[in-house]
Amino acid sequence: MIILDAGTGLRKLGQALLQEFSSGAMNLTLLLSHTHWDHIQGLPFFAPIYESRCRLRIIGCEGSRKTLVEALTGQMETTYFPVPFSQLPSNIEIEELQDFTFDIGNTIVRAKRANHPGVTVGYRLFSPDGVVCFFPDVEPRSGGHQKDLVEFVKDADLLLLDSQYDSEEYRRHVGWGHGCVRDSVALAVEANAKRLLMFHHDPDHTDARIDELVKAGRDFATEAKSSLVVDAAMEGSTILLSPGSKV
Repeated sequence: MIILDAGTGLRKLGQALLQEFSSGAMNLTLLLSHTHWDHIQGLPFFAPIYESRCRLRIIGCEGSRKTLVEALTGQMETTYFPVPFSQLPSNIEIEELQDFTFDIGNTIVRAKRANHPGVTVGYRLFSPDGVVCFFPDVEPRSGGHQKDLVEFVKDADLLLLDSQYDSEEYRRHVGWGHGCVRDSVALAVEANAKRLLMFHHDPDHTDARIDELVKAGRDFATEAKSSLVVDAAMEGSTILLSPGSKV
């Protein structure tokens, strides 16, 4: 089982896993895009790490000023949390990315640096059922870097991509490390992705506003004469990939 990032949604996932695996071992791998708080704060509340039968492998880049181990254990120091990382009964292995291509079981994983403050990566996962690309925090760039990103997510069955702003909002936030809907759709269309899930919703956006952005994204895809499916990432949703998708 592969988990992408450790935001607050990790709490509900942990509860679900304990119900699903009521007995026996849990072997989990957590891929971190970066160590900003909204991507790691769920870890202390992830119930499986309090079970000795849980084996959790955490893979990610080093923090900007700290090692990955320091970043993850620091948020569980007694100043911030009652249970120190060192007292967790589970078996946790923390690995800093050295090789940007590696295997997790029968899934091939590739990582790529993202344009976002700090040390940030996105992931491309070649699963037996299809290709998933995950870039939760990334701002578009012009030139070669953008071409590399398009190539990296090319032909993805599912692309989760930072689409925080509309075009006007983005103009006020250039350099913040986040993208906008129009640019996300353009990238997905150029990369021939099958489905785009707009991600990293702005905390000030209501559900109704996100619905408007989804409609705008679909309109952009239609203007581009693309069959791209555009949706918003949503808590609790399940997406099935097509068996037999080509790597």
